This record gives sequence, C-alpha cells and structure tokens, in this order.
Amino acid sequence: MTHDNSYKLFFSHPEMVIDLLKGFVKEPWVGQCDFTTLEKVSGSYVADDLRDREDDIIWKIRWGDKWLYVYLLLEFQSSVDHFMAVRIAGYLALLYQDIIRTQKLSSKDLLPPVLPLVLYNGQYRWRAPLELDQLIHPAPAGLEKYRPQVCYLLLDEGRFAPDDLNNLTNLVAALFRLENSRTEQEIQSVLVHLIEWLKAPSQTSLRRTFTVWFNRVLLPTKAPDAHFTELNDLNEVHTMLAERVKQWTQEWKQEGLQEGRQEGRQEGRQEGRQEGRQEGRQEGRQEGRQEGRQEGRQEGRQEGLKEGLKEGRQEECISLVTRLLRRKFGLHPELDLALAQLPTVPVEKLEDLVEVIFDWTKISDLTEWLNGDNFQAITPE
Repeated sequence: MTHDNSYKLFFSHPEMVIDLLKGFVKEPWVGQCDFTTLEKVSGSYVADDLRDREDDIIWKIRWGDKWLYVYLLLEFQSSVDHFMAVRIAGYLALLYQDIIRTQKLSSKDLLPPVLPLVLYNGQYRWRAPLELDQLIHPAPAGLEKYRPQVCYLLLDEGRFAPDDLNNLTNLVAALFRLENSRTEQEIQSVLVHLIEWLKAPSQTSLRRTFTVWFNRVLLPTKAPDAHFTELNDLNEVHTMLAERVKQWTQEWKQEGLQEGRQEGRQEGRQEGRQEGRQEGRQEGRQEGRQEGRQEGRQEGRQEGLKEGLKEGRQEECISLVTRLLRRKFGLHPELDLALAQLPTVPVEKLEDLVEVIFDWTKISDLTEWLNGDNFQAITPE
C-alpha cells in the first residue's frame, strides 16, 4: 500500500507525467501536445453501478485544439493480471460515461482519445496480453466485427536495460533506476542527478516527494535490516549514503589490514625463530667452542628473526593485497597472472600498493602498476 500511495503522489506532479510521455511513449503525437495545458482530472467518479474509481490517475492535455486523456493505472501486485485488458476496457467505459455526464455531451460531440497506460513494478516480468482481442475466442464468420478492440501501453520497470535508462535526462527514468538499483553506489549516482534536476524552488514539492519515498519505501526495501533516521532532504540522503559507503570501505580496509598483520607476524616469528636456532647451532658446532656456540646462537636468532619478520611483512602484504583485489575483481585470468608477480615486489612497495588499490576501477590498473616504474623487482638468488 505504501508503494502504491507513493507512486500516486509521484504522478500527481506534472513534471513526472511530462517526462513519462516524452521519455517512454514513442509516438509522433506526443511531440504535438501542448504540455503547458497539462491538467489533472479527478479520478473520483461513480459509475452507474455505484462503483468508485478513486485510485485512478487521469490527466488531460491539449493536442491541437482537442483534449487528449492519459489514464495511468499503477500495478504493484506480486502476480501478473492476465485479464488486465478486460479491466482497462471497463475503466475506459467508466471514464467515458463520466465525461458524457459531466460535460453534457450531445449527439454532435465526439469523445476524446485516451491513452491507457499500465505502470508495472512486480517481481515477475509481465506476460499478459496487451489487447483485449487476444483474450477472446475466435468468432464465427460474420461475428468478428463485433469483437471489442481495446489495448493498453505497458511499462514494465524490470524490463528496461540499465543503459537505456542511464542515457535519459528524465525523472521517471531516474525513478526506475532507483527501483532497479543493486548497490548504494548506484543509488548515489542517481541521487546526484536528482539533486541537480530538482534544485529550483518551484521543484520543492516534487523534491519532498522523492525524499519521503526514500525514507518510507526505497531505503527500507533495499536495506531491511538497517536503521535509518528520518531524512528531510535529498542532500541529507546523499550525505548519509556517502558516509555509509565511506564507513563500509574503512571497515573493510581495516579488517584486511588487521588480518594481514596478524597472519604475517605469526608466520614471521615462527620462521625467524626456527631459522635462527638452526643457523646458531651450525655455526657453534663448526667453531667447536662454547663461546662460538653462544654467539652463533644469539646472532643467528637475531638475524633469523629480522629476516623472518621481513618475510612475514611481505607475506602479510601479499595476503592483504590478494584479498582486497579478489574482493574488487573476483576470479579473473588477468588478475591471476598479475598476482603471480607479487612475490617479486619489495615489502615497502607492497605497503604502498595497499594504499592505491582503493582508487582502481579495473584490473589493468594493477597491470600498469606492476609494469611501470613503481617498483624494482627482486631478483631471485
């Protein structure tokens, strides 16, 4: 119900209806309409059988010297209505009856054309027939001329390709992109455009509608387990999401650094102690003197510990860099080839590499770094 009401509020704004027609109705007559005449029509009328139609969104607009009606039906059911064309036929009949009654049409008057438009936001793709004729059994010869002819325009939000929506400077396209978003970064990219498009004082009401929708519909839907404070403006939404992304990145980075340091220190200490003891014993036995054994053990332990810690730092950084790159780019042949070069990178350069990873967007950034002058490879002994 919240979703239904929010969309009714959206398409009560003329800016949304204009962008809906201009961006999604690919017909020549749209360019012939006078959008300055766009006028909302009350959807509250009572048919002859006393059924209310209060939920309809109806607008009329001048097309030449005549009025043209846009009948917008919002469909947020979990399942597709196979007989939607029948419903549309009934709604159009009710609308025409209301026009005849309220405008007192005579036998010399003609009814206005109507665009029936169904906006669907369900989980499953829409597969119901778009024409009433497709729902009726074939008629005997001579009876086919009595078959009613009604069809509707369907906008199934889930069918639009991201590139088709991204290239539109259009409020409705922005709404669809937000509905289809998968990450907070995708939401942020749309928000930047909305803030720019709705910055004029005359857009205050529509800007507020988007803000309320973010608070009550989009954010709870995208992150049901998260707690969001009530936000009062789109700029506040943008700031909040930016902080969440920044905090998430810092936590991810800190987690990786801590895990890498801990693993590297443990491995470095263990290897350093073991090598130190072995070298100390060997030098002490060769000299054959107690003093030599003691000095050898002490020096061996110190040198072994230093080398071990250094190797541990390198393994720590390699482990961290590998983990971060896997999270960024997943499994990729080019990434595997690049990772194979990491053991030849000095530990100091590996630590620098950790800092720049977060600015990369593609695997070629890592390849360019490895093939550039950023480090001098370690030559195997």
